[in-house]
Amino acid sequence: MIDIHSHILPGVDDGARTLTDSVEIIRELAGIGVTEMIATPHYMNETQFVSPYRENFKLFERLKQVLLDEGIGVKVYLGNEIYIDDEILSLLKAGKVSGLAQSKYLLIELPLNEEFPNYEDVFLDLMNRGFQVVLAHPERYTLVQNDISIAEQLHEMGVLLQGNLGSIMGKYGSGAKKTIKKLVKEKLIFAFGTDTHHCGGGEQLKLAEKKLAKYYNEAELEKVLVGNARKILASVRG
Repeated sequence: MIDIHSHILPGVDDGARTLTDSVEIIRELAGIGVTEMIATPHYMNETQFVSPYRENFKLFERLKQVLLDEGIGVKVYLGNEIYIDDEILSLLKAGKVSGLAQSKYLLIELPLNEEFPNYEDVFLDLMNRGFQVVLAHPERYTLVQNDISIAEQLHEMGVLLQGNLGSIMGKYGSGAKKTIKKLVKEKLIFAFGTDTHHCGGGEQLKLAEKKLAKYYNEAELEKVLVGNARKILASVRG
C-alpha cells in the first residue's frame, strides 16, 4: 500500500510526538505492507497546528535519515492536510503549506460536524488554478453521512475522495462505517490512507484491506491502495 494520509511527523500536530514515535509507527506499517507514505501534518489556521512547511521539512529530513539508519525501507514524502480556509491559495503562495509530496494534489479537510458554507467555491477556485483537490475522509463528515449525494456531487465536480482504511472497521463510529461502505460500493473512493496518528492498530488496518476485497476486484483494489497514489507521486517525478 501507498499511504497518502498520515500524521507521522514528530511534534507538529496531534500525531507522533517524538521521532522515536514516528519511526515505530512507520516500522509497524511496513510490517503490514506499506511501502511508501506521505506525511500530512495538519495545517489549521488560527490554531496551534500551524507548523510551516520550512520547519516541517527540517523534521522530515531528520526522519528520513533515521529510517535509513534503522534500515526501514519505507519511502516517505511530505505534504499537508490543510483545513478548509478561504486563504489556502495565499498559504500556498507563502510557502506555509504544500500539496501531497509537493505536487498539485491538495489534501483538504472539512469540519467534521459543521458546515463550511462556501467549500465548493474554494474547491472550484483551486481547481481552476490548476490544483487537484483531494478531500480527506469524506465518510467522517456529518453532512456526507446525512446526505451521500454531497459526495457524489463533489466526485462529479472532479474532487478526489480519500477514504480512511480504519473507517471500514468502525474506528470512527457507525456513521463513518456505513458511509464508507456506500462510497466504496459506488466506486467513489480515489485512494485510501491510514490517517495514522499513533502506534498500534496495524492489524486492524490489515483486516480492513481484506474487507475491501469484498467490494473490489483485484485490479480495483490495487488501484485504490497503490495505483492512484502512484499517480500523485508520478506527477512530481515527471
